[in-house]
Amino acid sequence: MSNIYHEAEEHIHDAGATSTKLNWIRAAVLGANDGIVSVAGLVVGVAGATTNQGIILTAGLAGLVAGALSMAAGEYVSVSSQRDSEKALIDKEVTELEKNPERELAELTSIYEEKGLSASTAKKVAQELTAHDPIKAHLEAEIGISQDELTNPTHAAIASAISFTLGAALPLAAILIPPPSYRVPVTFVAVIFALILTGYISATLGQASRRRATIRVVVGGVIAMLATYGIGSLFGVHI
Repeated sequence: MSNIYHEAEEHIHDAGATSTKLNWIRAAVLGANDGIVSVAGLVVGVAGATTNQGIILTAGLAGLVAGALSMAAGEYVSVSSQRDSEKALIDKEVTELEKNPERELAELTSIYEEKGLSASTAKKVAQELTAHDPIKAHLEAEIGISQDELTNPTHAAIASAISFTLGAALPLAAILIPPPSYRVPVTFVAVIFALILTGYISATLGQASRRRATIRVVVGGVIAMLATYGIGSLFGVHI
């Protein structure tokens, strides 16, 4: 019976930890994707207006910094709200355990029965988990969160800023390194390959159609670059 108890505890913890890691990786990939598309559209648009490398660099760096800060601020607010919700759920569970421990034990037992354990085994596992750490047992089984692994808004903000910056660095380098006549074509090719990679990874992590997700991301990025390049060429200046 103790083996079943330990296996149940480890399974819940491992599932939660894996899900958290996957969410972080997926958020980083999406942040990089935003950086690629945003800055690519900006620098290609400016390149359509002028060949002056200083102007293109200034616009690209401004877009990179502004985008990274915006991503960080948005992620901080979003994750802070999520953390507040998680804390509220924890407080609610603590209150319910204090007021009606019998009902909570029955609820936990029912969860393990639904997972395939027999009624007697499910009750025994629920009793042992509750005796070991009632709050942890109920939070992980009922809600899927852990007090030790609450989302950190500061970490999320930093991760978003870094991932956006890394993604944005690619189109910025691609537009600045080649000679003026090759800047836009090289940037288009580099961005398309980068978007194929981020689309594939995000679809894999989300268990979605890789082909559909990749095409969607690439088409969106290409449209953004074509639109900004067209606008830059139409209203361009010659310096």
